[in-house]
Amino acid sequence: MHGSDTGDVKFNKIRIDLQIMKLDKQQPIGVFDSGIGGLTVAHAIKKLLPQESMIYFGDTVHLPYGDKSEAAIQAYSVKIADILVKKGCKVIVIACNSASSAAYELLKEYVRKDIRIINVIDPMVDLVQKQFPARQVGLIGTKRTVQSGVYTRKLAEGKTDITVHSLATPLLAPMIEEGFFNNQISHEIINTYLSDPVLQNIEALILACTHYPLIKKEISNFFEDKLAILDSSEVVALALKDHLEKENLLNDQSTPYYHFLVSDYTESFEASASLFFHETVQLDKHPML
Repeated sequence: MHGSDTGDVKFNKIRIDLQIMKLDKQQPIGVFDSGIGGLTVAHAIKKLLPQESMIYFGDTVHLPYGDKSEAAIQAYSVKIADILVKKGCKVIVIACNSASSAAYELLKEYVRKDIRIINVIDPMVDLVQKQFPARQVGLIGTKRTVQSGVYTRKLAEGKTDITVHSLATPLLAPMIEEGFFNNQISHEIINTYLSDPVLQNIEALILACTHYPLIKKEISNFFEDKLAILDSSEVVALALKDHLEKENLLNDQSTPYYHFLVSDYTESFEASASLFFHETVQLDKHPML
């Protein structure tokens, strides 16, 4: 891999601590995304698991991931996982569809076996297979997620009669990152995308980007509230809770804390994050070396 985005990263030189150690209930949950989108997942986790501490990493230097190569996303994801492991996270949630499709399998190889990696795709696939086994399902996401075909492939593996109608909507994530939602600009962009013939006659719509819950109401309004709009935030939080219960890792002892890291600091990102997370958020800059 070459270029300024990835640098000359060689995975075999990246050392994630492989020391065998018993995980503790009080260790934090690690969550990462390229920007504020993953905060939809973080907020759902906080709501469902209020006793859990959390470390969130927003890779603001490289956002959005949706237009990056698979190799670049893998390089960024491994570096972030390294940071979260070193900060003692007991589980890591990839709160990004692009990173989930490009780097999930790789990350499982680079963290200790006792640290679970949870992505945002598999829990949604399970939900759709159970609730819409013979339906016409639409999907909107970044170019990377749509081009990967990961949802179509995984849903087909479930031996259901689901037909997936996928549409890349590359302007939506940067639009949201810039604070353009619930206004005339976002209405026009959203309506233009959703008017695409690919999405005609669908019975449910997967929001295959963790930014999109911020515009879920606008999307629902376009379909006159007649369509099931599926976002992964609550589904992923439930999958996380299930894992922690099974492994006896639910925090029942200490007062939780939340730590927000970014690869580059901007005031606009901090303001958006606070608005998005529904409380004051202070960001700490943590460059990815």
